[in-house]
Amino acid sequence: MSNRQPEARLHGLWSDLVPVAAPSEAPTAPHGNVLGRIRFTDAPTEPALVDAAPLLTTHMTNEHVTPVEEIWRTGLPVRAGVAGDAGDAGDAVFAEDGEHLFYAVRLGPQPVYRRPVRELYENALRFTWERGYTDLVRMWNLIGGITRPNADGLETYRDFCIGRAEAFAAFADRFPQLSAATGIGTLSPGVDVCFLAAKPGRAVHLENPRQTPAYKYPSRYGPKSPSFARATFLRDVDAPGQETGSLYVSGTASILGDDTVHVDDVAQQTEETLRNIEALVGGDNLRRHGVAGAGYDVKDLDQVKVYVRDAEHLPVVRSICESTLPADTDISYFNVAVCRPDLLVEIEGVCR
Repeated sequence: MSNRQPEARLHGLWSDLVPVAAPSEAPTAPHGNVLGRIRFTDAPTEPALVDAAPLLTTHMTNEHVTPVEEIWRTGLPVRAGVAGDAGDAGDAVFAEDGEHLFYAVRLGPQPVYRRPVRELYENALRFTWERGYTDLVRMWNLIGGITRPNADGLETYRDFCIGRAEAFAAFADRFPQLSAATGIGTLSPGVDVCFLAAKPGRAVHLENPRQTPAYKYPSRYGPKSPSFARATFLRDVDAPGQETGSLYVSGTASILGDDTVHVDDVAQQTEETLRNIEALVGGDNLRRHGVAGAGYDVKDLDQVKVYVRDAEHLPVVRSICESTLPADTDISYFNVAVCRPDLLVEIEGVCR
């Protein structure tokens, strides 16, 4: 666990990356209430309420990496439950504290994902809106066989993006802005979706001056562009009028404009990815989006997830990340496919 974790804010939202506990051990924390848990391990299971908190278990570790758990916490009292009516997906689980919502659902393997993904997203967005959490903050789409063809021969990620885009189009009047998100591969078929949302007025969504917004990608990347922003800044709920908060960095890769760069060179892709994050989180870019008085450096990332396509590249990527980031940064590595076949690495993180 990073030594740079801030003191718990009364109404804040924060997370830790910790080793997966033994089955008999419940996650513990020096402060805060558990809003949701994402367990990255060697097999998927249906989302469930465990110890009165939502738990999503996804298959994203193998013999090359260590299972971890991401635990989201809040200083407010939490209420958890099960949200039914998820269509082809199983029941969703959720928790809320009056300021933040955590929601998780799993969709089993599908020959074609477009319709069930649209239905899953529409149900999730409707549920979120009805509870008053109108600012989407951070989303994860964990997709088995992400670059493999579906039953119609279309790449699974492109298939998924159609359903997601159609759902956002249907809810455009209620959720007009896209939030930070990651779309990454898993090691089992199916799709795991989870996200964080907040009550209105605190989220600011950012684009990267070095990259084309993902939702404006040309059609050569698929029938529908990916639906996400490059980052989301969430202002602290207990610091009105101040530009303090957390910055959630989307899954970021070696892309300039909309082109993959440094094809087949994992070291250069990793370094370019870190440069993209540096430009994204800097003060100039935050001010460009109306967030004055805030700004970060890539070294301010205090919780990082690194996705590496090929196991033999893990040592190189690990070396670059650990030489760039401070020694007390929480970093977890995963050996999974990235959303384009020519991308070798993707990195996401949080600045607080």
